Order: sequence, then structure tokens, then C-alpha cells
Amino acid sequence: IFGYRRRSYLVLAGFVGFLSYLVLAFGLDTVAVVDGVDTSMAFTITIISLLLSSASIALSDVVADGIVVQKTREASERGDDAIAGGLQSLCWGSAAMGAFISAYFSGSLLESMSPREVFGIASVLPLLVSGISFLMQEEPIGKKTSNGDIQNGEVNDFEIEQAEATVGEQMSSLWAALRQPNIYKPVLFLFLWKATPTSDGAMLYFMTNDIGFGPEFLGRARLVTAAASLVGVFLYNQYLRRVPIKDVLFWTSIASVPLGLTQLLLISHYNRELGIPDGAFVFGDDVVFSILGEFAFLPTLVLAARLCPPGIEAVLFATLMSIYNGASTVGTEVGAALTKSLSVTETDFSNLALLTIICNVSSLLPLVFIGWLDGVGDESQEEMEAKGIDGFDKE
Repeated sequence: IFGYRRRSYLVLAGFVGFLSYLVLAFGLDTVAVVDGVDTSMAFTITIISLLLSSASIALSDVVADGIVVQKTREASERGDDAIAGGLQSLCWGSAAMGAFISAYFSGSLLESMSPREVFGIASVLPLLVSGISFLMQEEPIGKKTSNGDIQNGEVNDFEIEQAEATVGEQMSSLWAALRQPNIYKPVLFLFLWKATPTSDGAMLYFMTNDIGFGPEFLGRARLVTAAASLVGVFLYNQYLRRVPIKDVLFWTSIASVPLGLTQLLLISHYNRELGIPDGAFVFGDDVVFSILGEFAFLPTLVLAARLCPPGIEAVLFATLMSIYNGASTVGTEVGAALTKSLSVTETDFSNLALLTIICNVSSLLPLVFIGWLDGVGDESQEEMEAKGIDGFDKE
């Protein structure tokens, strides 16, 4: 768009996000005053606005992923192995910092302001993404003239070839890559690993309706979670980047089961008999799980970056992350189905303990297929950096 492969999309995503949040903040008031308009129209507009805001975030995320993969490859080719291996950690550390800041304000804002006022404040943030995009170092894609010269900036042949590639060619290359066993097997494992059921929705109802936590406490819990995520990124870079990726995923899965079962203490209120307040228990639980989550998530990013062959790295990386996020949605839906089948509701938590046990134990099932990571997951991040992350196994 307008000769740019990435900047234009960030501007578009920021503008769409700005309008979406603006509608949520002020647009529904205009709809409500029109005579004869029922609440279904307001509901429809709300859903569309939320979908567009999510789409703008997803578009920005895809563009950022493509930039990270490209910069990782360029740094590796220059021999800057430390930069190549640290970009993913830097990105997700920055994301954790953003979550830390938003968590700090989210609970307190909801206590003192209406949701629409919060949406109004949030509408400014996508515009910041659009503004920051102009700081990117990106030359416009050149166009070939009749004599073969390049206009609109000096770019290499690879960029021109990518700019002229049709959607069909991109999809064909993507499908060819996904058909290779050394790519689709790790992808399938990551899908199964992430698609295990979760009881997060039921636990949220339990904490708000049974224990009585309010928005301010949940905001503080998010703050603690974001801070713990930063600690997790630091610890991973200090100690686990030298451990094979397959081993990190295996042992984090094993450790998550007994740690997850500690929620039974909260569900049964036995933590109170041990002298542990509910709030302190939730904070401690969130800290441990956030750190463990970073230990498990960062290796998947490194693995995904390694799987991307040259030429379609942005498309394939975005596809891998979409599959990863889709698997998370599947896990949420399976967890919701289990919640319904066990008759756990917003007021009845008699089977919540059983739901928690099933969800935690089922997370071990994907380890049966961990052999699918043989080859690509046998090396640590540091070993990949020493070789230069090639993203594509040419065996």
C-alpha cells in the first residue's frame, strides 16, 4: 500500500483500532437516542467494533512478527548472533512491560471511571502505533521501468520479487513449506500442546462470585502477573537459553501439573486453614504460573522463527502464530464444554475441583508426541545463535 510493505499496514491498523474504540466510547450514545432502535443494533455495533479492534491488533502483530523474523535473519547473516537470538525475548519482554503498565491502571480506572471513558482513553493507543510506524527504517518498494531501472528508492531484487508476488504464489509457497515433515510435525505438536483444556473461565467466576474479588484486585493481580512475566523473560535468557528447546517444553509441562493442582487448596478454602489469605495465595499462584508460562512460550517463538524458510518468513511466522493462538482458542472452548458437562456455573462450584484436575492432567497428553520435535527441537537457543538461526532445515 502506497509503496510500503509494512508501514502502511501499521498506519491502517492503528486507524481502524482508533475508530473501533471511539465507537465503543461515544458512538453507541448516538445510536441509543434514535427512536425505534432496539438494543440488538447496539449489541451488533459493539460486536463489530470489538472484532475490528481485535483485527487491528492482529494486523499489527503480524507486521511486527514479520519485521522480527526479517531482522533476526539479517542479524544472523551479519554475524550478530546475540542480536539475532535476543530479538524475540526483547519483543515479548516489551509486551510484558506494556501489560505491566496497562494492568497498573486497568483496575483503578474501572473503579473511578465508566467503561466507555476507559474505551475513550484506549482509543488513543492505536494512534500511537500509527505514529511510531513513521519511525521505521523502510524504503518504498521500487518499481521497474521499461528499461529495467528502479524507481522510488533503492531496494534489492528480493524485495521487488516479494512485492510482485501474487497472493496465489505466496499461498503456494506457504503450502509447500507446511507439507514438509520437519515443519508440520513441530507445528502439530505445538497445536496439541496449546489446545489442552483450561479452567480459567470457571476460576474467574469462582474468584469473583465465591471469594469476592473485585476489579481493583483483579487489576493488581494482572500487575503482578505482568511483572512476573518480565522476571520469566530474564530468567529464561539467563539460564534456559542453553537448554534444548524440547527439554524446556517437556519439563515445563511436567512442572505445570503439580503447580496447577495447588488451585485445589484455593477451591476448597484449605489455604485459609494453612493461614494463607486468598489474595496472597492468588498472587503467589499468578507469579509462579507467569514465570513458568514464559519458560514455555519463549522456546516456541524461537522454534517458530527457525521453521520459517527464506522468502515467506513473515507469512509463515504469522501462520504459525495464528495456529498457536487458534489452538489456545480450542483449549478454551474444550474447557468451556467440560465446564458445562460438569455443571459448573457462576454460582455452583461443586465440581470445580474435578474440572481443575482434568484440565491439569490432560496437559500431559501432548508429551506422547514430543518426538515430533526431534531435529528442530534438539538444539538450544544459544546453539542456534552460534550457527546462525537459519529458520529452515535443509536436510
